[in-house]
Amino acid sequence: MKYELILFDVDSTLIKEEVIDLLAEKSGHGPEVSKITTRAMRGEIDFLQALEMRIALLEGLPESIFDEVLSQITFSEGFSELFEYLRRNHFLIGAVSGGFHNVLDKLFADLNLDFLRANTLEVKNSKISGKLLSQPIDRVAKGQTLKEFAASHEIKLEQTVAVGDGANDLEMIELAGLGVSYMGKEILKSRADLHLDRPGLDALIQYLK
Repeated sequence: MKYELILFDVDSTLIKEEVIDLLAEKSGHGPEVSKITTRAMRGEIDFLQALEMRIALLEGLPESIFDEVLSQITFSEGFSELFEYLRRNHFLIGAVSGGFHNVLDKLFADLNLDFLRANTLEVKNSKISGKLLSQPIDRVAKGQTLKEFAASHEIKLEQTVAVGDGANDLEMIELAGLGVSYMGKEILKSRADLHLDRPGLDALIQYLK
């Protein structure tokens, strides 16, 4: 099977960090939010409930925080090599995230992704309101995103690859022709077609040939 499209989760997959945790550190709620994030990614609590709880704790942060957080983000090992391979072999490349367009649009600006979908934090009077402007991206939304991305380019799901690390990625991992767990939580590893358990996204290349 020749794969033609790949859809990535972002936090702890394409990048090493969890953006919402970085934002929370600035609000003084870092440890609290990090614990909720970990439990949500393990599938121990409902993702939408966890997202709502964490976003509420960001209320009042200045809009300038997005650029501060952006400077703290690092791409995962092997990202450049994998991205170069994907472009060279004419893959369609997308990302879907429970993170935020407020940060990710700038992060990916130079990469010219074929598709990017994430949450959008509401900003009022230059401060984060603690609410979303968009429909939240959860497990079901990620699966739907893969379907829409593939259908818009007339590509069969069997020809798609999905890469993620947490419970929120389950649906797209199961729908894809090749579902990849990248240093994933146990709940995801048990359902993925492929497990990459060491740092280095470029390890995926051999399975795409």
